[in-house]
Amino acid sequence: MREMVELTSLEMIDGFIKEHSLSFLYISRTNCSVCHALLPQVRDLMIHFPFIQLGHINADKLEEIAGHFSIFTVPVLLLFVDGKELLREARFVHLEQLKEKIKKIYELHIVNEG
Repeated sequence: MREMVELTSLEMIDGFIKEHSLSFLYISRTNCSVCHALLPQVRDLMIHFPFIQLGHINADKLEEIAGHFSIFTVPVLLLFVDGKELLREARFVHLEQLKEKIKKIYELHIVNEG
């Protein structure tokens, strides 16, 4: 299971995305049962993608995140490549489909970077 960096400000989030060519954000709320159930599964899934940097944001502690990324529900999973959002999943996430989508983006990026 991979660990996630806790991001607590918009500045930290923007810096995290700019600093890493592959960055993944998991946005949740404290009392969201779906968020808590999905998080360990996503962390396990991300073992397959070691070059993607993982960040976690608690929307209860950083309410302005909703406006920053136009978020209307949680959990939200965002994948950024070179600072651009290329993948967004929200609420009910199908892990196998998510894995396939990430795999395509990841492999293209690794080939282009390599």
